[in-house]
Amino acid sequence: MQNEHPSLVEQPAYLRLTSILLGVVLIVFIMQSAKAVLVPILIAGFLAVLISPLASWLQRKGLGGALAALISLLALLALIFGVVYFFYNQILSFSRDLEGLETRFGELLAGLNNFLTTHLDGVVPISMDSLKNVVFQQIYDNMNVLTQGVLATAGTLTMAFIVPIYIFLFILYRSFIIEFFKKAFSKKHKDKVENAISKIKDVVQNYIKGAVIVILILAVLNSIALYSLGIKHALLFALFAAILNVIPYLGPFLGAIFPIFFALLTKDSLWYPFGVFLAFYVIQLFESNLFTPKIVGGQVAMNPLMTIIALFIGNFVWGLAGMILFIPGMAILKVIFDEVEGMEAYGFLLGAVNNKNSADKGNTKAKAWADKIQKQIKGGDSKK
Repeated sequence: MQNEHPSLVEQPAYLRLTSILLGVVLIVFIMQSAKAVLVPILIAGFLAVLISPLASWLQRKGLGGALAALISLLALLALIFGVVYFFYNQILSFSRDLEGLETRFGELLAGLNNFLTTHLDGVVPISMDSLKNVVFQQIYDNMNVLTQGVLATAGTLTMAFIVPIYIFLFILYRSFIIEFFKKAFSKKHKDKVENAISKIKDVVQNYIKGAVIVILILAVLNSIALYSLGIKHALLFALFAAILNVIPYLGPFLGAIFPIFFALLTKDSLWYPFGVFLAFYVIQLFESNLFTPKIVGGQVAMNPLMTIIALFIGNFVWGLAGMILFIPGMAILKVIFDEVEGMEAYGFLLGAVNNKNSADKGNTKAKAWADKIQKQIKGGDSKK
């Protein structure tokens, strides 16, 4: 009797598809259920990788591992605290102008109603009360949360305490964690594991450092544009729009809406909101075509289709945190897929397609992977 090796017996397509779909559903369910655990760990992991060079430098200068990790953590926390303090003061200042903005909004809406009723017959005027409840009540509620209760929530307090602890421990035991991953795989894969760890470290550091540099550049350019147009709270709008830029495609659009809307309410001419739109559009062209490609680098680049899919999946799984974390997460997956035998095609799918050379390289990898699978199947058939 002829024995068939189980790995050579090809399962029906519907069984493979069912297994994949069940696996995806199970992973998404676990990620949603474990959000409170996974999100702080991922945030801490990314930040620990970012400041690990500082800790390594301090250790080379003679400091102990624990002291080097503590100093690196304190430096990071001081920077984060400075940013949070800046936004807190700016939001407090902005909240004082909300009453005047509401009055101005009512005047503009009344003028629009007069225009519609004068020039268009049978048009129902827009209700000020209903629209104000939709727009300004949401703003008031969010301002109250941001200026009064955000630091008192249990979730915020938990994040504020647990994330620094995670960061400290990740930095302190970084060599131990790396050694674990090396031991988790057989010795014949040692080179691939070391290469993957090195690439993942470079990807995370390049992404975060590059994103911070791009944010600073955009904040300066946005501030110059808004100050030159005489827009109040220009620094708040400029930095807020720059930070939202970490969300590809959607972030720049959201970042431009607020200063445009504010200019519409506070200025007497429509040229001001148009000027804000034009300035942000030109700055965004420079960002997408010059700053991000040159500063962040090609290691983090993904094609637009996969980026948009990652944004929607991240929003579905973890909300805003998912939209931010899934982009570097997908870049890390690409590194892993490129190193794991049989997964090269998925790494190619996630990669950028900016030029013909990269596409040819990816096609070569995918073709080699497909040829290898085909040879294994033929080999199995010949043994039967």
